[in-house]
Amino acid sequence: MPRKIAAKKKETIASLIARLDEPLIKSRHDAVHALAKEGARAVQPLIRALVKARDPDHRWYAAIALSKIGSAAILPLLAAMACTGDLEFRRYAAAALGEIGESAVEPIIAALATDDRELRGFLSRALCRIGEAAVEPLTRHLNDADEIIRSCAALTLWQMEGTGLPALVEKLAAEKEI
Repeated sequence: MPRKIAAKKKETIASLIARLDEPLIKSRHDAVHALAKEGARAVQPLIRALVKARDPDHRWYAAIALSKIGSAAILPLLAAMACTGDLEFRRYAAAALGEIGESAVEPIIAALATDDRELRGFLSRALCRIGEAAVEPLTRHLNDADEIIRSCAALTLWQMEGTGLPALVEKLAAEKEI
């Protein structure tokens, strides 16, 4: 007996990405959720879409989809940020990393070891967006062997103000007592 053919064909990743430009917000949201379900398979196409997009809305929805994919998007996003000098791409990629949250903290901190000051700024903003979950790892890196990471950890904690500043002050006070 032949199987029934599904009434609705599964959309391709490319067609889902194209739906991020739909005028109806519900269509965009549906596309984001469908892309998130695609998981790691959708990461590189979404990054390419984020790089090529000139429309802030398209970038926003691509970044949301990447953040919903989660951990599988972290290293590809960091690699793309390092290879692309486009400030808008970096801003949206950093927002996606920040929304991924705690699992992105250590890879972001490791990526701070770059000579690219601009990139470090975007990575720091991602850590600030993550908030509390980034405080303890950043505090541990205040004694890192890499001077850039030490400096970035301190500056990021300072930028976090109420969330990170107390940890920075406590660490510095403890070092004075030694």
